[in-house]
Amino acid sequence: MKLVNLSKNRGFTLIELLVVMAILGLLATVGLVSFRTAQMKGRDARRKHDLEQIQKALEMYYNDKGRYPDPAIIPGPGEEWRDATVTNGALYMKEMPTDPRGIDYCYWADAAGSGYRLYAQLENPKDPNCLDGDCSTARSCGTGTYNYGVASSNETP
Repeated sequence: MKLVNLSKNRGFTLIELLVVMAILGLLATVGLVSFRTAQMKGRDARRKHDLEQIQKALEMYYNDKGRYPDPAIIPGPGEEWRDATVTNGALYMKEMPTDPRGIDYCYWADAAGSGYRLYAQLENPKDPNCLDGDCSTARSCGTGTYNYGVASSNETP
C-alpha cells in the first residue's frame, strides 16, 4: 500500500497570502485617492457654477438699478434675494448658493456701485482657473483669502 502526502497541495503559503494582501491594499489606496480627487473637483465645479449664478443675478440687479448692490444688501447663504424696495419686487435669486464646505463666498463692490468682485476658495491646487493660473495666489476679501474669482467687466478678480 502506497501512502500519499496530501498536505503539500492544500491551501496557500503565508508568503502568497501576504503578497495578495499587499496588492489589495495598494489597489484600495489608489482607488481612495482617485475618489477623493474626484470629490474635490466636483466641489470646485459647484463653486464655479455658484459664482456664475451670482454673477448673473448681479447683472440683472445692475440692469434694474443702474449700479451693483452694496455688499450689505446681499442676502446670506440659503436666503432669497428679491428687490425689497417694491412690493413683489424682482426676484434675483430664489436661494443664494452655499459653498459645499461652508466657506462663505466673498462679494466686494466699489462705493459707486460701478464694479464688483466675487471670490471662492478652490480645493484643487492644480486647477487651471485659479487666480493668475496659480492656486497658491490668494486675494484677501473680508475675513478670508480666496484663490478663484470673477468680476464685472471693468474689474479684475
